[in-house]
Amino acid sequence: MVGTPINGRTRLSFGAVNGGHDLGPSSAPPSNAGSDYGIIEFTREDVEALLNEKAKRKDRFNYKERCENMMDYIKRLKVCIRWFQDLEISYSLEQEKLKSSLELAQQKCTEIELLLKIKEEELNSIIVEMRRNCTSLQEKLVKEESEKTAAAESLLKEREARLNFERSQSTLQEDLGRAQRELQSANQKDYITSLQQYNGKLHSELSTVENELKRVEKEKATVLESLTMLKGQLTLSMASQEEATKQKDALASEVTSLRVELQHARDDRDHQLSQAQTLTSELEKSKDSTEKSCSELNKLTLRTNELEAKCALQDERIKVLQEQLTTAEEKLQVCDISASETRIEYEGQQKLVHELQRRLADAENKVIEGEKLRKELHNNILELKGNIRVFCRVRPLLPDEGSSTEGKIISYPTSMEASGRGIELTQNGQKHSFTYDKVFAPDASQEEVFIEISQLVQSALDGYKVCIFAYGQTGSGKTYTMMGRPGHPEEKGLIPRSLEQIFQTKQSQQPQGWKYEMQVSMLEIYNETIRDLLSTNKSSSEGTPTRVENGTPGKQYTIKHDANGNTHVSDLTVVDVQSVKEVAFLLNQAANSRSVGKTQMNEQSSRSHFVFTLRLYGVNESTDQQAQGILNLIDLAGSERLSRSGSTGDRLKETQAINKSLSSLSDVIFALAKKEDHIPFRNSKLTYLLQPCLGGDSKTLMFVNISPDQASAGESLCSLRFASRVNACEIGTPRCHTSGRPVESRLTYF
Repeated sequence: MVGTPINGRTRLSFGAVNGGHDLGPSSAPPSNAGSDYGIIEFTREDVEALLNEKAKRKDRFNYKERCENMMDYIKRLKVCIRWFQDLEISYSLEQEKLKSSLELAQQKCTEIELLLKIKEEELNSIIVEMRRNCTSLQEKLVKEESEKTAAAESLLKEREARLNFERSQSTLQEDLGRAQRELQSANQKDYITSLQQYNGKLHSELSTVENELKRVEKEKATVLESLTMLKGQLTLSMASQEEATKQKDALASEVTSLRVELQHARDDRDHQLSQAQTLTSELEKSKDSTEKSCSELNKLTLRTNELEAKCALQDERIKVLQEQLTTAEEKLQVCDISASETRIEYEGQQKLVHELQRRLADAENKVIEGEKLRKELHNNILELKGNIRVFCRVRPLLPDEGSSTEGKIISYPTSMEASGRGIELTQNGQKHSFTYDKVFAPDASQEEVFIEISQLVQSALDGYKVCIFAYGQTGSGKTYTMMGRPGHPEEKGLIPRSLEQIFQTKQSQQPQGWKYEMQVSMLEIYNETIRDLLSTNKSSSEGTPTRVENGTPGKQYTIKHDANGNTHVSDLTVVDVQSVKEVAFLLNQAANSRSVGKTQMNEQSSRSHFVFTLRLYGVNESTDQQAQGILNLIDLAGSERLSRSGSTGDRLKETQAINKSLSSLSDVIFALAKKEDHIPFRNSKLTYLLQPCLGGDSKTLMFVNISPDQASAGESLCSLRFASRVNACEIGTPRCHTSGRPVESRLTYF
């Protein structure tokens, strides 16, 4: 329970709400709640002093003065609470601003990251493409250079061959000149001798020489024609051929003029013919080689021109690529600079985001601590007033109810004061508004509901009497709230969760020296008769587990109250428990023994009031402290109209008994609200059993369960009105029971 600290547990100071610093006048928001006292600002010392303030009692029987002091104290507490509400609103606004700025910063950081990634990808693709182009150009350049080198080598070889040919041609010319000189010298020496020797034979051989001369002239003409043809092909060979022709003409003229030298001329002719043939063959060879050389030279020239053109193109492309590479490097440098600037800006944004997150976490912690302190102060006021706290829970619409065409009858106000505490019900066009300590919408989980009552369960361990009961019409979700849905651990009800918390706290307090003993009892009130749900004797319960019968009752259970406000049920089975599993087994046994039946309003309708009682006795051996607490968890039977339930026979009697006990409970609440002298607790077994919870020093909480169905609007309105009357009842201030353990350990206290 969020309330005053007990048994040595300290409450949170106001300094914890503000990060360890007291609020000054500059940080505290102006409060409009202090209209009676002006604008008031609170510090931690003020709050602690207000909480620890004790009433001054000059005259213990002067109730008017005590009431005035109490009203003044309550007014000051209200001022403090309203001041904290204003502070909470300011923290909420600051939290929203921080959240929005954090979202903007995160969005900007995300956009910067995306832009940075896109730029990096573009630069990487450009660099990869340029590297690929550069590699291909280098390969082409190496290839072209190798081809150019090969062409240059072939050109050098061709030039060397041409030079060799020119050298051989000049050598031949030198040999021919040498032969001509030798021939001239031979002619000069033997000239006279030859004339004398051949003078006699000239007449006889004149005809033969003439024939031979004709033939030689024909051959000479043929040679001249061939030499003329060779003249156009090779310029260098033409000169040598012209000289040979002149020499042959000179020889022919000499042969004509010197017939006496005919025989010698024949030899010379034969020799010259052989030389001419040799020269002809050499000329043909030189012609062929010259043609080949010319064709190869032309090819090499064309290849060289092509290679030079390719080299020029490659040089131009290399220059263009170098320019592109230079431009890309400049762009890369610019992008590196922008990337570094973006990275610096991103780091700055990250630091800002971290700072905003830290401030947001601090603000959330402050809001949480402020809400805890507000609940604590609120619970202190409720405990001082002695009111019964009321929680309202609205169950979800069932599938067959959701098909209704009519509008919703349940709504929830959104104002700051009524948020989470107000509920509105519309019937016949008229809206009815109610305000309770807490309102749970249909989407509230079992865990959320239990969190709100967990501190109240803790009070039982601290030595208080605690009572929690569920009220509402049939089918409104009372049993689901208290017990949950079997087989679904996430939908456990208040009873299983309360037991888990108690045993966990027991385990955690063992190192501090606390030892607890726990006892459990369970009963139901069926047709104004008490039935023991843990009894092993079949005759102790009037009927079978799930069928209600009118058999002769076995044991008669009576309810007695002592002077200390303790309640004793005679012959009731009380079981010592040590673990949650043992209690769960007993709960299952009691559920199987409980009286249920089918009606038109509910398939599994509880036909009795179920009362679960857990008695706790704790001893701290190190400090000699003792605490004795009681936890009562009650699932009341549902109120129902005979016209809707369609009950007949036994069900009719059950319905009449249920409505009678609930009517008695309503009479008790009316009497408590009017502060009448006589409270009719004895009108029913239920109200007499709940007497310590409704009129004693117990911490009491009522769950009012309502249905959002349009057909149940009338019953829901009655339940809400009844809950408002319950919330207005004052039953006194709860008292912690720290006395020693009594002799009789099998009592069940309420």
